[in-house]
Amino acid sequence: MSIVSPTYGFVVGVDTHAKNHVYAIINAATGEHLDTRDFPTTVAGINRAITWAGKRTGGDAETLWVIEGTASYGAVLAGTVSTARYRVTEAPRMSAKARHGVGKSDPLDARRIATAALPLPADQLRIPRLNEGVRAALRVLLTARDSMTGEKIIAVSKWRERDEALAEATARAEAIRLAKRIIDLDDQLKANVTRITELVSVSEAAALLEETGFGPVTAAVCLTTWSHHGRVRSEAAYASLAGVKPIPASSGNTVRHRLNRGGDRQLNKALHIVAMVRMTHDEETRKYTDKRTQEGRTTKEIRRCINRYLSRKVYRILNAGTTATSPT
Repeated sequence: MSIVSPTYGFVVGVDTHAKNHVYAIINAATGEHLDTRDFPTTVAGINRAITWAGKRTGGDAETLWVIEGTASYGAVLAGTVSTARYRVTEAPRMSAKARHGVGKSDPLDARRIATAALPLPADQLRIPRLNEGVRAALRVLLTARDSMTGEKIIAVSKWRERDEALAEATARAEAIRLAKRIIDLDDQLKANVTRITELVSVSEAAALLEETGFGPVTAAVCLTTWSHHGRVRSEAAYASLAGVKPIPASSGNTVRHRLNRGGDRQLNKALHIVAMVRMTHDEETRKYTDKRTQEGRTTKEIRRCINRYLSRKVYRILNAGTTATSPT
């Protein structure tokens, strides 16, 4: 299994921020630091950064770009670099212990990001999610839905807590305003889920809508996290991404596993919701729950097993749906 250092000629590590990105170039073979620069996050700034990196690497097409936050601050950069025909990967997770005695600064972070990628297996690099077409639209809708849902919860809470004895006319007026806002948010959420359903129906996740427990929102979360065929290398990797794959914690003659509290929390939440629905309304899942309960398993343990099963099922459905839909 080949690692990054002999596979690529150079590695560009990028520490991303709202107003500027910091770039560090490392010679992959020797680990030598070649240069560090920062550029604005504007389109012109990103293009200048790519041109600068091309000059410093001698135009080597086998240059790996390791970008922090490819789903947030680094999203535009990742897309532009990919368009320029360079390989892009998400920056590896790094422990704070690695900075002990070294300090922290943006140039140091960029260099550390590049260096951390050198020993990684080249075929297991974290590929960024696609941010175009159906996936981009669904991410916008899901983000808006979270915002509207939160606002609705706050409005309902305030409406319930109104104090009519304090100033009846004012309290009633505020209650009416809140009630109108709640109704308005309900209408917006209905329109939101209608649009999500339309988009999911023409995506790789369409088949999920036929599965018990999956709705348009949970199916959309599963799709946007998976992103596209080839990004997640296996169903075990998808389970790990969802935070439902147990982590080995064995020692000596003791074999045990512990909970995985990492992963994408939105995907973890979506699978949890589906599991709860299936444990109540799906006959096969209820039979499985009864069987494991008789074996002495707790409800939490059973639900974890169901979550793991669901992640496997989702991964297979999404990959199977790739051939039946467009890549965007």
